[in-house]
Amino acid sequence: MELRRFGRTNHQSSVLVYGAAGLSAVSQQVADASLQSALEAGINHFDTAHNYGEAEDRMGPWVPGVRDQIFLATKTQQRTKDAAWAEINRSLERLDTDHVDLLQLHAVCNDDDLADVFADGGPLPALERAREEGLIRFIGITGHTEAAPRIHAEALRRYDFDSVLTPLNHQLYSEPEFAENFHTLLDLVEQKDVGLRTIKAVARRPWDDQERRYATWYEPFDTQDLVTAAVSWVLGKFPTITGIATAGESRLLPLVYEAEANRISVDEADSVLSRVDDYRSIFV
Repeated sequence: MELRRFGRTNHQSSVLVYGAAGLSAVSQQVADASLQSALEAGINHFDTAHNYGEAEDRMGPWVPGVRDQIFLATKTQQRTKDAAWAEINRSLERLDTDHVDLLQLHAVCNDDDLADVFADGGPLPALERAREEGLIRFIGITGHTEAAPRIHAEALRRYDFDSVLTPLNHQLYSEPEFAENFHTLLDLVEQKDVGLRTIKAVARRPWDDQERRYATWYEPFDTQDLVTAAVSWVLGKFPTITGIATAGESRLLPLVYEAEANRISVDEADSVLSRVDDYRSIFV
């Protein structure tokens, strides 16, 4: 699997990042098999969160045996110093490790979230304390919504985050305002040597009223041609992006592995995705 430098962390990261939301409500047996398949596929970057259901607990039995082989990231959505500190320590217990490589402020999606993060008594001092004490190595920020690139650019102006995790796919980029905000963020990331990962590469549309066939909160692409096009477009068009997080559904992983291994050109991917007539924003 291709490796790319993850900003100033200098981690040579797999371009696929294992998104552990897919482990939120599965058995230990399913989790073990999913994590092992990711490792065998060449993934060395694993991203989870305290509020991904049971994901950290499912990863816990597996982490000690591979800790020196992987870049391990988790997240807190707490908005006060004390609550964030408690959650960081709980995550370490659940993951059965004495440190994580990256701790991220989770779901910073709008102006109110940003204000909460930087408020007096907010969570940042807890992350800085954890870094000083060796519990974490780097500090990042994440978020969903079409406004996330704009919010994350402003966050980088206010604080020297080591990484950003923000949404991007072909459909979102077709919206002029989103594209403009994403390029503003991209410029800041490059200037500051910040690690950039993206989410929602294979998101197709909201579920609407149809039966939900996967654990994802949006309907994903689930045929090889469309998954290959979606993955190829993001990784091919934006070499600054270190990697894309896999969707929160373990059954989609083989399609994503195949897509990364047999990418098509950006022009081919653009042509395939432009023909999808029900492709629209999942942020409604």
